[in-house]
Order: sequence, then structure tokens, then C-alpha cells
Amino acid sequence: MKIQIHRGANQIGGSIIEISKGKTKILLDAGLELDTASSSLGQHMADGANFKLHHYDAIFFSHYHQDHMGLAEKICKETPLYIGADAYRVIEAASRYIGQPLGFTCKTFNSGDSIRVGELTITPLLVDHSAFDSYMLLVTDDQEKILYTGDFRASGRKSFDSFLHRLPSRVDTLICEGTNLGKVPRKADTESGLENQAYQIMQEKTGPIFILQAATNIDRLVTMYRAAKKAGRLFLQELYMAEIAAAAKESIPSPLTHDDVKVYISRSYPSGHFRYQMLTKYTQSKISRSKIAQSRFAMCIRTSMVRYLKTLHKAVSFSDGALIYSMWEGYKIQPAFAELIDFCKESGLEIVTVHISGHADFDAITKLIDRVKPNKIMPVHTENALWFEENFPALVH
Repeated sequence: MKIQIHRGANQIGGSIIEISKGKTKILLDAGLELDTASSSLGQHMADGANFKLHHYDAIFFSHYHQDHMGLAEKICKETPLYIGADAYRVIEAASRYIGQPLGFTCKTFNSGDSIRVGELTITPLLVDHSAFDSYMLLVTDDQEKILYTGDFRASGRKSFDSFLHRLPSRVDTLICEGTNLGKVPRKADTESGLENQAYQIMQEKTGPIFILQAATNIDRLVTMYRAAKKAGRLFLQELYMAEIAAAAKESIPSPLTHDDVKVYISRSYPSGHFRYQMLTKYTQSKISRSKIAQSRFAMCIRTSMVRYLKTLHKAVSFSDGALIYSMWEGYKIQPAFAELIDFCKESGLEIVTVHISGHADFDAITKLIDRVKPNKIMPVHTENALWFEENFPALVH
């Protein structure tokens, strides 16, 4: 098998990896760059020209983050696209919420179910990441094994050791992410650890709790729900998060499945609006602003809700409350984030960061390499590929 990393070997985001055998040619991920202006190849890929000029037998997405599947709409319509079944429901729900067609269709897979494409067999393996229903992808032919990690971590709710035991004991090539390798090494916290941190805040504070997190980070949603439940707080989801949670799985806390989860809206919709129609299924679980004001709650919010929070503040004292910030610190410099955080500070809310990365730390990557014993490592999704060369010099070439 031949491997060509079109993009991602020396940068974080925008991964595009080609694997071919004979006349069969597939891609693993086709993502947008985090900074599309930084690469001429990125511009070439972004306008879809590369996909129109070259035929691929299939494209497999490890997960739904835009830096891994953001070019899906640019791919030739005849090319089959594959993604996890649960992940596809989540991105369909997000598309419905914004009122735009998804722009592409995907075939779906489940963990362990192998898919044959020409001379290649692709087996998705469910892994923990901050995107729900993420996968490593094992590509084999009759002779070789290639394992592509996508993005992964060992700090979530799934047992990393159990996952490692499901992997092959040896692969020929490991295409491995290294997002966190440029950072100062430290022992990673866990989702369970975050749950305890969030619970302490929710328990000790007498005022309202607001949570700023990605709606599609389902693990984090579960973490915050569990903390709120233990602290005796009603868990409030804005309509967008409620739609995502309901689409993910029945076991995920949502207003449709959990009595202690309610849905609220941050703006009114006329009866003919498509989001008004969405609300009809939440008749028994919708909560009004006046009811919120009478409750001890933990409310998931978005950066676009400053106006709503200002109105809510007139009915609810924010004294001895907190904003739990559960996202990447770098977002705080963006205007929408800065405006929200400034308002929260001015309103008397304490800003508390409760967050961990969705990516593997040094120990997790080392454990993976020790398990699959690759003959060769190809670093991707990293700005510190040198780490692999320094720690595994015989395998990186």
C-alpha cells in the first residue's frame, strides 16, 4: 500500500491522507485548515479542484470536526463518504438547526464492521475524543496493516486500556496524531475529574451556574449534567444543544429522555419558523424564563446569548454565581467570547475554567505505540513531529 499525506504532517488541522493499492485509492479525512491562508495547497484543496481532478473510491472521516471533514461538500458527489452512524445523526441535527441542507450524504459505519473498497479493507475502531462517535481507522490488504489514529485521548469515560487490547498487536505503519506534543508535559485530568470540579463549584455557589461548552462535545455534556444532578441543580439546554443531545443517543441527557433536563429558547420564533416547529416536540420539557428564575439551575449557554442573559439578569440575581468555561483557552480572544466573558464578570459571576483537551498526552501516545509495535510512524496533526523522531528514532523515516 502507498501512503501520501497531502496535508497535516507539519500542522494541526486540515488533515488529508491518501492510501492506495493498485487501482484502489481512498482518503482518510478531508479537513479544512485552521488557517487556510497559510498554505497554497490548502487553497487548492479548499476550492475542491483536487477532488474534481482525481477520482477516489471512497473517503472515510474519523470524526465530524471541521479540520477533519470540512471539505465534505467539495468532494465529487459520486464519491462515497463514510462516517460513524451516531456522528452522522449529530451533524444532520446541527444542519437542521441552522436551516440549511447538509450539502452531502454519508454512508455510515459502526465500530468493528469492516468495509471493503476495491483492494482495501477499512475497519473503524471506536475511540475517545471530544467529538462524539470518533474512530481510529485500520486499513489492510492481504499483506499490510495501516492504523490511522484520527484524534484520540485516554482521559475520557471509555477505558483506554480496554481499547488498546482491541487493536492489532502489530501494524506496519502507524499514522499518529500529536496535537499536544508541543506543550509542557503534565498528567492529564479526566472527564471524571472534571465532573468533580464542576460539582464542587455547583454545590458551593448559591447563585446561578452558566456553562460555556461546545454543544457537540457530548462527553462534556454528560460531565456537566452529572455534576448538576449531584448538586441538585436543574440542567438547562438551549434548543440547539437539545437537538444535538437528542440526536446523539437515547442514553445522552436531553429534555426528551431525562426529567431533570429542560429546554429553553434564547429568542422567540414566529409560528411559521422552522425552529418553532422543532419546539413542538418539547412541549412537556420546555421551561420559561419565569420558571428559570424560580429554579436552582445550571444553564448551558452560547456566545451569542449576551442579550438573553442581560434580560435574564433582570429576573435573576447573578450574585455568588459562576460561568464554567469548558473550552479551549485560545477562543477567549475572539470578540464574541470576550464580549460574553466581560458581561459575566461585570454581572458578578466568577469565571472558572473546567476543561481538558480532546487529544492524547505523551503517555497515551507511548502506550499506543508500545501496543501496536509499528515498523514505521508517520506523524500528523502536530507541530512537533520531532518528538516522534527523538523518542522513536528507528521508526520515523
